[in-house]
Parts: sequence; C-alpha cells; structure tokens
Amino acid sequence: MPRFLRPSLLLRRVRLLRAVGFALALLGAPAAADTAFLAGVEDLPLMPGLAEIEGAATVFDAPQGRIVETFAAGAVSADEIRAFYGQTLPQLGWIAAGPTEFRREGERLTLEITAAASTTTVRFTLAPQ
Repeated sequence: MPRFLRPSLLLRRVRLLRAVGFALALLGAPAAADTAFLAGVEDLPLMPGLAEIEGAATVFDAPQGRIVETFAAGAVSADEIRAFYGQTLPQLGWIAAGPTEFRREGERLTLEITAAASTTTVRFTLAPQ
C-alpha cells in the first residue's frame, strides 16, 4: 500500500489539520486552509512572516526514518519564531525537548535560528531520534 494511503498516516493528517486550525484560531491567524507548510514536512507549518527558501530543501527517506533539512527566512525576531513554534508544535503532537528542539513518534525536529540585521533565517532539521 502506498505510504500516503496508510490508515495511520491518514488519521495523523486529519488530526494535524484539526490541531493546526485550533492553533491558528488561538493565534488569531487565518484558517488552516490558508496555512503554508514546509516542503518535505507536510505537517510542519510555516510561520506567518517567514518564507521558505526555494531549492534549499533536502529530503531523504531512509530505513530508519525520514531526514529533512529546509530553510525559511523573514523579517521576524528569533523570539517570535521560538514563541510561534513553542505554541504550535505541541498542539501537533510534538513534545518540547528544549527551546528549539521537539520530539514526536521517533523523530527529532531542531530549529536553528540565525538573526541578521533585517532577516532571520531558520534551519529546520528533521531526523530519526
């Protein structure tokens, strides 16, 4: 059976859409249908104010699990990024393991935030635990 049709993944996506809608409603953001997600990580929302850097995503599907690295940048502060993902990711099933590290279902998500004069860049790394 194709991976995207597995019942566990379909249920996970339904839960994700509900959680994202709830999280965005709490944050006063547009409806979930307007939510952008990062390439290669269909259940990782892109924070409003950030834009994914095109062509920068690397995606591997290894026997141990998926490995994804992607980047986004925008005119938002590092504190705003930490606050957004600190609020949003737990509602999507991620457990905080630090201010920029989260874990869920055998995966580890790390956010590396680099602030410059007018732009902040986030490197998202998803890998097996």
